Amino acid sequence: MKNTFFIAESPFVLLLMHLLSGIFLSVVFSFGNILPLLLTCIFTISFIFCILNWKYADWKIYRKAWIGGILIYLFLFLLGIFLAEKNKEINNSNHFSKQKATSLLVTIIQEPKQTGNVVRFNTLVTHTSFNGKISVSSGSMLVALKLDSSQKNNFNYGDEFLVPNQYKPIDAPFNPAEFNYKLWLQHQNIYFQTFLNPNQYQLITTNRGNPIIAYALAIRKKLVQKYQKYLHDPDALSVASTLILGYRADLSTDVLQAYSKTGTIHVLSVSGMHVALVYLIINLLLRFLNRKRSGVLLKAFISILLIWVYALVTGFSPAVCRAAVMITFVIVGRTYNRHISMLNILLVSAFVLLLYNPNFVTDVGFQLSYLAVVGLIILQPIIENLLEFKHQFARRVWSLLSVSLAAQLITFPVSVFYFHQFPVYFLLSNLFIVLPSALIMYVGIAFLFVPDIPVIAKPLAFVLEKSIVGMNQGLSWIEHLPFGSWNKLWITVPEYLILYTIIVCLFVWLVHRKSLLLQVGAVFTTLFLVSFSYKKIQAQQQDEIVFLNLRKNCGIVFKNGNEAVVFTDLKTSDKSFQYSVQPYLDSCKSTKVSFVNSDKNFTNAVFSKQNKLVQFKNQLIFVADKGFEQQSFSQKIKVDAVFITQNPKIDLAQISKNLIFDRLIVASDNGDYLIQKLTGEAAADGRKIIVLKRNKAFLLQSNL
Repeated sequence: MKNTFFIAESPFVLLLMHLLSGIFLSVVFSFGNILPLLLTCIFTISFIFCILNWKYADWKIYRKAWIGGILIYLFLFLLGIFLAEKNKEINNSNHFSKQKATSLLVTIIQEPKQTGNVVRFNTLVTHTSFNGKISVSSGSMLVALKLDSSQKNNFNYGDEFLVPNQYKPIDAPFNPAEFNYKLWLQHQNIYFQTFLNPNQYQLITTNRGNPIIAYALAIRKKLVQKYQKYLHDPDALSVASTLILGYRADLSTDVLQAYSKTGTIHVLSVSGMHVALVYLIINLLLRFLNRKRSGVLLKAFISILLIWVYALVTGFSPAVCRAAVMITFVIVGRTYNRHISMLNILLVSAFVLLLYNPNFVTDVGFQLSYLAVVGLIILQPIIENLLEFKHQFARRVWSLLSVSLAAQLITFPVSVFYFHQFPVYFLLSNLFIVLPSALIMYVGIAFLFVPDIPVIAKPLAFVLEKSIVGMNQGLSWIEHLPFGSWNKLWITVPEYLILYTIIVCLFVWLVHRKSLLLQVGAVFTTLFLVSFSYKKIQAQQQDEIVFLNLRKNCGIVFKNGNEAVVFTDLKTSDKSFQYSVQPYLDSCKSTKVSFVNSDKNFTNAVFSKQNKLVQFKNQLIFVADKGFEQQSFSQKIKVDAVFITQNPKIDLAQISKNLIFDRLIVASDNGDYLIQKLTGEAAADGRKIIVLKRNKAFLLQSNL
């Protein structure tokens, strides 16, 4: 079997590894205080390397070639740390958070998105104002702006505003297993956010952004409007805008779930696959230029130009730009060298992108796109050679399946780590979408470039819409097949690394057939299974009560092994439930979940709710909601905790008059006035009080 991977053909493997090591170290730890020392070390290593090259023959350095290697790897490692730290805007001395200010001058650097009557966009703070003094500033800030009922979303990229200095830090996750939105934004250099009412901002000027990006976004907006004019099915419109133009349309929950659970969510993100499809059609149309050397050069120039034109019409989305850079390197490599290492070209493009922005390494899209292509280059030939077929049709089908297998296997640990699920029928679904997705791409692009004349545009729009509807229906059918996906797959970082070790051992064994590799793989497989099984057993034996911070709602999870009872006023379809409650239920392997609200009574083996009293094993909790405002009991009730929700008009005296309790737990849906009043009264009376608003969820381990 042919070995498709040679370090000698791909020297950037080692170079990229050391750069990545430095960047990852900077992601985990902060080195902002030693930037001058890092810079000194980098220059020192560079100076030593130059001296050694100058004295290469005199000092017989060729006898100790390892010295140069060590210097290069150390240089890249320190460079990775330095670039990652320099990329953190919070380290800048003129960051707006480090300046006194009464107002901030901000510029919109992202296409605004409207949800309901709130518009959100990312801004760049360029200046601060304090006592009439204007100072140059830096740093990004997330802005949420409330619109009047009569006000339209007229905000655009490049608009410049004056806003009050009332920003707040991004909140860390409040609830167990909740998505870390704060960390995700930090990786985009956003540490603060502000919420503004209609009268709290002033438009200063427009068109202050990058003119090329502004032009790209304007073009994309017009193209999206053209889709809106001819496509009538809302899901088809959303998929077309997302798949072809990278426009983040509001996809329905059903459509998103169908793509996610069938392992085809990558289709809805304009990325390497889409740019590759564009390149294939360009390469096909321009193949007549291959006859002469000058024609080959012209073909490369036109191909690169058209690839970046496509990036332009997608609004220069980061995923498309990454793919365009990757394809550009491939085109240049193939033009000037017939025998090229595709892996090396891929790694060079990653190397260049990480030098430009080290934060790309934390982007899930970046990880998935590069890993998938690495899988196609290294693993796909190995998988394809595992089986041989006599019939040409069978060989082509197996070749397509091997592509899907390679991409899924190499991205499997990343998908499970971030998305906690694995599609069982990914081979079927990815094989199914090959033709529809290509057809949608080509027809969708053709539709955008034909004149806006109904007799020409309508037939293309009809084909495009029916193709998308058919693809959606097919994926929905696959999604609902029995055992369609493995859900609730939560793995730790060590387990994530173990999975990649197993994959590497397996495929290197397929190439070299050394029994040691199988033995090592078996050891790590055993470690993974032991770790995964231990967590499952631990979850089944764990009993706890979790008082959640659901902001405008209330929620308590009573967990008994793999069963749970959720007390909440949310519906399971609500975004708040999906964002803050469901991840915890999934992470703790709850397979049987019951739901209770304040108006519903419920009883099972370990849980009972009767009116306002909740009994979970040996814990008795009284729910004090609006219905408790005027209540007076003839006899005091002894409980372990009082849970206050729905912002009732009560005080500690009324609670103490009716209840004997150990602690007060104040839900996040209560008003600030009530919280401050109860906090003050509890402190004066020496009572324990837990306030959930703006705080992490309260976990009560059961020893129950």
